[in-house]
Amino acid sequence: MIRVWFNHWFSTSYRLIELMKENEGEQVWVVGTNKQPNSVIRNVCDEWYGEPVTDGDAYVDDCLRFCREHRIDVFVPRRKMLDISRNMDRFREIGVRVMAEEYSRLELLADKARTYDLFRAEEGLAIPEYRIVGTAEEFRRAYGEIKSQNSQVCVKFVLDEGGMSFRKISEEGDPRHMLKVYAGNSVPFERYLEWLRAIEPFDPLMVMPYLPGKEISVDCLDTPSGLIAVPRYKGSARHEEIIYEERILGMVNRIMDRAGLEFPCNIQFKMKEDMPYLLEINTRMSGGLQMSCLATGVNIPNIALNKLLGKEVPWHFERENKIVSYIELPQIVRDGSPTP
Repeated sequence: MIRVWFNHWFSTSYRLIELMKENEGEQVWVVGTNKQPNSVIRNVCDEWYGEPVTDGDAYVDDCLRFCREHRIDVFVPRRKMLDISRNMDRFREIGVRVMAEEYSRLELLADKARTYDLFRAEEGLAIPEYRIVGTAEEFRRAYGEIKSQNSQVCVKFVLDEGGMSFRKISEEGDPRHMLKVYAGNSVPFERYLEWLRAIEPFDPLMVMPYLPGKEISVDCLDTPSGLIAVPRYKGSARHEEIIYEERILGMVNRIMDRAGLEFPCNIQFKMKEDMPYLLEINTRMSGGLQMSCLATGVNIPNIALNKLLGKEVPWHFERENKIVSYIELPQIVRDGSPTP
């Protein structure tokens, strides 16, 4: 039996855990922890516990303790991945294999500015222009410079996960319009400037053009048999188009060759007119990875698990363009009254 721990993953990891457990030979026994005691993924885990609430070194200590107490063989982290990767040797010492990149690689790719600089000289790869700011006045100047050459500007913190800090900057000032139209992640320039002044000096903030076209999310895993790369073209609806465009696949190959990533990752591009620009590289399984697995019939989570364990799982798929979607199915997480 292989005991695998998932720490505080998002709800779509439900299907990723199911896929990982489809293993030939040894049974995969999944231990889950989460800050949300009623997260739906507890239904697919074989054991379920509360997520340690500590941070930094204390959290790493808690993770090591948890691994020892629950006889964990493989740790698949999402929360605090950088801290865990920095302490990879401590996990190896107790016999735990961690599905995460080495710290130096992970730290570089977590920084969006350093990521852009790494690939800027790569032939055939388009990188957005950007400015890094740390004060409200620097933001005001950077906004003016970027806006003079582009129709809209967007911002996000250099260290960000899942686009939580992403905002489109608008110049809409009519409150009647703002009250009647869904604002989404759009913020008026003056309001955003006011917020920055209230918290300056702040963490490095990236100011760049807003890329209005489709997002292309490419799920990747490098294997001894070659690179698995599945491009998903995402629109405003739930369906996603799987399109094997040679230009995108060529960019992905160059990025993977340079980055040297060993485990499942997700490379995102955004279109502006007819040009795909590199947006970011997520060094973990994506929330939409299940769509790529369904479209190809290739079990990426299980292949990755076996790769970490030193075993090669053969795979093959035809590059057939497809449209994939999903539906929501209700599940009972627990019977009885919820825990207060």
